Amino acid sequence: MAKTPKPLPSLEWLKPRLSISRALSLLSFLALAALLLAWHLLFAEIPGKLLWAILAMQLAPLLLLAPGLILGNARAHAWTCFVVNLYFIQGVLAAFDPSKALYGWLLTLLSLSLFCAALMFTRWRFQYERKLAGES
Repeated sequence: MAKTPKPLPSLEWLKPRLSISRALSLLSFLALAALLLAWHLLFAEIPGKLLWAILAMQLAPLLLLAPGLILGNARAHAWTCFVVNLYFIQGVLAAFDPSKALYGWLLTLLSLSLFCAALMFTRWRFQYERKLAGES
């Protein structure tokens, strides 16, 4: 028995959800980058050159995704869902260390928030584009 396709939501229903999910994903993205910068520059006791190497490695994936996220590209948001899992894992591991527990929980919550917001933006953006193309 073939499944009947589920009807797409209306454009009026999708528009506010797109803007809210995009704003939340940008806010989470910027907060995640700020947390990484603040933690490594202010609290982590890492010697000079090693600090900059670690910071570059941790911020490089975010910097690669930044242009697409800022422009509202749905594919960049989809890739963000994959990349942000690295920060989620790092946050969970850091949460088990009592000296890094707050950092770990913040990293976990921000990465989870970014994942959910980017995922919903991607879904709703593709539905919006399908609806604009005339699909019902």
